[in-house]
Formats: sequence, C-alpha cells, structure tokens
Amino acid sequence: MSRIALIDYGAGNIRSVHRALAAGGGDVVVTDDPDIVRQAERIALPGQGAFDDCMSGLESRTGLVAALEEAVLKRGAPFLGICVGMQLLAETGLEHGERKGLGWIGGVCRELRPGAYNTLPHTGWNEVRPTRPHPVFDALAPAKHCYFNHSFVLDPPKQTIAAITEHGETFCSGVAKDNMVGVQFHPEKSQAAGLALIARFVTWSP
Repeated sequence: MSRIALIDYGAGNIRSVHRALAAGGGDVVVTDDPDIVRQAERIALPGQGAFDDCMSGLESRTGLVAALEEAVLKRGAPFLGICVGMQLLAETGLEHGERKGLGWIGGVCRELRPGAYNTLPHTGWNEVRPTRPHPVFDALAPAKHCYFNHSFVLDPPKQTIAAITEHGETFCSGVAKDNMVGVQFHPEKSQAAGLALIARFVTWSP
C-alpha cells in the first residue's frame, strides 16, 4: 500500500480528499511535518480559497516548502495537486495582486474569462477532456464530467497541458509534467470519474 502525505496547511478539503485517497488504495497520513513529507512515497496537495492565502499557508509551516521540493523535485515522489493545489504550481498568481507560486510547472494563475453566458465562480459539473495519453488522465478518456468550484485558472506551458474544459473559454483543467499531475476540478467530489483518477494516481509509477 502506497504511503501518501496529504498536506494540511489550513487551506484544503482535507476530509473528503483523505477518504478518496484511501478508497483508491492509499495509506494516507494528514501532515504538515517536513520529516514525514520528505519520506512519503506520494504527495497530495489540496487547496481551497485564494492563491495568495494558500501560498502563505504553505510558507508559514517552517520547512514545509523545502521538504516538498526535496520529495517531489529531487527524489521524484509522485505528486497530485488539487484545485488551488494545482494553481500553486504556477510561477505567478494574480489573485488579490501578484504573488509568487511554487514555480514547479510555470505559467500564470489568472482569472477565468467566462464570456457573456457563463458566470463566476465556475461551480458544478463540467466536461474534462484529456488532450494526450497519460497513465493518470486516461481514467477520464475520452471525456468525463467532473465537479468544479473556482474563479481562477492556471495558464501553464503548453507542453504540460493534460486536460481541457470549456466555460466561456477553453481553459486548462489538468497538467502533467514528469512525476507531477494537477487537476483544477475536485476529484474527491467527482464520484466514479474522480475516484478512478485518484486510484490511478495511487498506483502510478512515473
């Protein structure tokens, strides 16, 4: 059973993510302890709220960002970012002013442009369409409906886009780079489709 560090930094939908990871076969520990994070086999970073608040929450835990970088970037532990947890992979966030992100994927987190017939926040079920084969995102191929609740999106480097969704504009709803994946939607609230994606993450060997 894969040991998963579910990062608790005061900004996540922890209980439902914990249940979904456990249902997918993970041995989940909820933690902000850098020592546990460094040794974890997998990392899951949830997030709800504003980009700057979530980034500040991470940085307020002494040694946590450094431990995440050691586990994910240096050791290559599989990583899953959920909602704001995906957005924090940006180089820069533009919510409530400009804010530096983790920069692991790159790009900018900016406000969604919903168009004349859509509203913000983008809340509810919408289609997620993978853009290329990937061991985790194949759970959603050719397209599945998943649950969203957000007003900001990540514009990542084009080569890292793994899934797209339409809400006024076409936006990136999934990213993949090396041992990292991220989703803008909430897989823990997306019933069978979300649980299938999480189960694939739990067994994924990048």
